[in-house]
Amino acid sequence: MEYRCEGYIPVLSTPRLKLRRLERADAEPLFEYWSDPDVVQYMNVPPFADVGETAEMINWLNLLAETEDTIRWGIELKDSGRLIGSCGYNSWQLEGAYRAEIGYELGKSYWGQGYMHEALLAMFEFGFNVMGLNRIEALLYPVNKSSVRLLQKLGFQREGLLRDYQRAGDRFVDLDMYSMLRREWEQRSGANA
Repeated sequence: MEYRCEGYIPVLSTPRLKLRRLERADAEPLFEYWSDPDVVQYMNVPPFADVGETAEMINWLNLLAETEDTIRWGIELKDSGRLIGSCGYNSWQLEGAYRAEIGYELGKSYWGQGYMHEALLAMFEFGFNVMGLNRIEALLYPVNKSSVRLLQKLGFQREGLLRDYQRAGDRFVDLDMYSMLRREWEQRSGANA
């Protein structure tokens, strides 16, 4: 089975959240988060300088969805319609490996409330059951303890340290590789059913 996105980003629903396509109108709320150094510190990008830069990123992410490389969802609170962050598959490989790498961020005022846990569960359900993934990966800065705890709680396993794996500014940084396999997801999902 080969999943074809072709630019279509489906709506995913959870009890408190709606994961949906990012639109140009989302540039203002996303700029609030993407301009915050605390939010972007592990995204390997500098804080966004203006709303126009944020709008360009939204357009670029949606273009990547058309070329089958990325799906990025806005994370919206169902009760208020407020956009509080985003999450998605930064890249995927569906020939041979059937794997994808994830990325996510949340506005600081929404940290520690279980929103990202809820959003990622919906994203993983889609990845394993619709996209046909066998493996979901995450690359984390080892000092990003909040993401380490989140992924461990979700059942991800640390596979090891990738030394000088990514350039960050004028230096190279180490990243930890975490992953979850389809069989592990199915076992966890079956246990929680």
